Amino acid sequence: MGFLFGIDKSRTVSNKLEKYCLLRSLEILDEGLITHLRAFRLIKLFRQDFKKEDSRDYIVYLPDQEALNQITKSEFVTIHDTHWGIESFHRAIKQVCGICRFMVRDSQGIKTQIFCSLQAFVCLEIMRSENIISNWYELQRNLFTLVVRDYIVENLTNAGAA
Repeated sequence: MGFLFGIDKSRTVSNKLEKYCLLRSLEILDEGLITHLRAFRLIKLFRQDFKKEDSRDYIVYLPDQEALNQITKSEFVTIHDTHWGIESFHRAIKQVCGICRFMVRDSQGIKTQIFCSLQAFVCLEIMRSENIISNWYELQRNLFTLVVRDYIVENLTNAGAA
């Protein structure tokens, strides 16, 4: 089983036996770079450039050395996009669907909370796929805006009557 994750630029890697250097000092080409990660084993590095921020380095590891050598930039992009989709799901289910906000302590209540959070996410995803909302956060943002607007209008009306 392999993995992909982002790595800090201060980590040390080696292209030559026992000659370690900082990751930030390496030039990583588009096809990636096979190198040795200190206290681990051979990995393949990829650098992802972003429009609004610096680049980010990623490690791809596969136990089979030949399979590791065969990973291309397009395969890395596919794996990275899948990885990002999973990260986005986790963030949304925590921030929008409240999976972490348990108001119960017994196991049945916790199971119900998890089920309801997953069901809420599925509903949001259906709404997004049918273009009812543009993203998962839109419904929450619009609800908050309407509540604040109604509160202001109600208090303006009450202040004018007094």
